[in-house]
Amino acid sequence: MAERIETQQPTIRLQMQGVSKRFGATIALEDVSIEVAAGGVLALVGENGAGKSTLMKVCSGAIKPDAGQMWLDGKPFRPNNPLEARRAGVAMIYQELSLTPHMSVQENIMLGMEPSKLGVVLWKQVRQRAIEAIKEFDNPELTPDARVSRLSVGSQQLVEIARALAIGCNVLVLDEPTSSLTQQDVERLFEIIKRLQKQGKAIVYISHFIEEVKRVADRVTVLRDGRVVGSPQDGQAHNDVAAISSDEIVSLMVGRQVEELYPRSERHAGEVVLEIEDLAGPENPKFASLTLRRGEVLGIAGLVGAGRTEFLRCLFGLEQVKKGRIKLGVYTGPASPHRRWMQGAGLLSEDRKEEGLALSLSVADNVTLSRLKGFGPLGLVMPGRQDKATRQWLEALDIRCRGPRQSVLSLSGGNQQKVALARLLQHDVDILLLDEPTRGIDVAAKALVYKLINALATGSPDEGRQPKAVLMVSSYLPELMGVCDRVAVMCRGRLGPTYRIDEVNEHELMLEATGK
Repeated sequence: MAERIETQQPTIRLQMQGVSKRFGATIALEDVSIEVAAGGVLALVGENGAGKSTLMKVCSGAIKPDAGQMWLDGKPFRPNNPLEARRAGVAMIYQELSLTPHMSVQENIMLGMEPSKLGVVLWKQVRQRAIEAIKEFDNPELTPDARVSRLSVGSQQLVEIARALAIGCNVLVLDEPTSSLTQQDVERLFEIIKRLQKQGKAIVYISHFIEEVKRVADRVTVLRDGRVVGSPQDGQAHNDVAAISSDEIVSLMVGRQVEELYPRSERHAGEVVLEIEDLAGPENPKFASLTLRRGEVLGIAGLVGAGRTEFLRCLFGLEQVKKGRIKLGVYTGPASPHRRWMQGAGLLSEDRKEEGLALSLSVADNVTLSRLKGFGPLGLVMPGRQDKATRQWLEALDIRCRGPRQSVLSLSGGNQQKVALARLLQHDVDILLLDEPTRGIDVAAKALVYKLINALATGSPDEGRQPKAVLMVSSYLPELMGVCDRVAVMCRGRLGPTYRIDEVNEHELMLEATGK
């Protein structure tokens, strides 16, 4: 009789089932289920805002879900905070590293988990456990006494991983781990992942880079708008990496049709108002060249960490220009932000709370802050005139507030974004540098912003309004395809060629953004 051979199924280390999470009216996650086995690497992919990081923050105890269950090694798992999750064996390493730079490697590795006796830290044990953790990496930079601030970014990331291993982590979540690494550090990280797989660790790998997913993961789950989407062929939510092509993954990530919410009037590109040649900043961009014409909207696509924000900041004078040439109208060379305002360029920052608005001031102050001339004699500002100028923008942009004197801090995110845009319109700039202009606002507010961008680029000669030029950064490809006339992709600090919208599609842009 032939002997029956039984195949052993891999042990499921982490299982999340039916996880849902809302933030107010926004659905961040809806009925999401994933699982990852011991020795397995599950890639979690999707566009920015798809819900990847939110899902893993639920797993790591940083966010409490509204619904759903989790199991760790077959036992119910519901951590109240990240420290509790770490003690249970789940560690998350964020894209923005959470190290204490002025402390040593050994102090960072054991931070919050220091062995002690009667309240006294046992430093000998701290050192020994740190040595055991860092010997995995064979990195000469990593010594117990080395100060973290003096390490390279790649070595700092290894300290984070060492901290996870030192507390007996069995599930390791890596959130965009290669976005700031050199190629050499990327290769080192992949070798470490292979080693951890052999040790039976379960790894969740969040990434936009499809070539990395195909190389490092054995399964892939795609999130879109907070939901798991499956393969178009078999409808499965979790796909073997070997059985799904890069094109299929990108199609699942994009998966949307451009809606009618993007108005587009007839536009006519006029004279060149901005020329950039071989531009490079301190770190990013590494290389960027383009021309922008009056009467057009030029979009910059790319992934988080690609260097798009730094590119706009260099143009506006917030970051140093290391090399290259900027010509804005008749002005050549780098300039301060104040001078850029005077030259006719305005920047809408992606971080409206920290950079885009003065939250302690009123709506009127924020709208008029960059151009106070004309509100009173001898440089004085008369509140009545200031309020009158502000009210026209409250009406034009449908800014919901009690009046010009209301504090910006008390407004909703969408209305705050409109106030930041109103300042550019009040200043009457010719070139609008828009960094994620619709981030964090609802669909109705987005529709108004799209309508506004279209009106600015079109102009109205009958009313004496010349067309403006718009350079727009966005992580949302349907937005770029719907709003822009031309688009270029930035990948790892390098800006590619510009394409007319009718020459390219979302799929091709995503492939270029992910290094394909």
